[in-house]
Amino acid sequence: MRKTHLTSSLLALSLSILAGAAWAGPGHGGGESDLSDADAERTISIDAGDMWFDPDELEMAAGEIVKFEITNTGSIEHEFVIGSKEAQEAHRKMMQEMAGGEGHDMSNMSEGEGHDMSDGSSMAAVTIAAGETESLLWRVPDNADELEYACNIPGHYESGMYGNFSF
Repeated sequence: MRKTHLTSSLLALSLSILAGAAWAGPGHGGGESDLSDADAERTISIDAGDMWFDPDELEMAAGEIVKFEITNTGSIEHEFVIGSKEAQEAHRKMMQEMAGGEGHDMSNMSEGEGHDMSDGSSMAAVTIAAGETESLLWRVPDNADELEYACNIPGHYESGMYGNFSF
């Protein structure tokens, strides 16, 4: 019975990840798949250590196209997710439910894919393995007011792994 439950749980987790990949276009936040590195107005380097981001606040302008280069200087996997506080909270809850104490695999988002949340907001995300660097190309929404970037792997946000945008 326990083996059947574990198999069912792993199957459900795999299907959730695949569904997330289907929802996520190859876009960069607002679903804009037509952006390229040449469109970036600036590049911002972010260090993701074990339970922190540096810098922990970034100044942005509406409509600006930014390329983030996120380097995981820590010893464990992290993610870099941009979204509203509400969308981050919903994503964090989903991550906790998916992990169920068994770990986390967001490899389907390693190219900076974005997806729309049920509350109508959009998110952009990338997963960064320990010691690796990943890029995320993103256009700041015109109506941006309260966005943050965070790692929503269970326990990471609660340990201080988030930062704020100022507009």
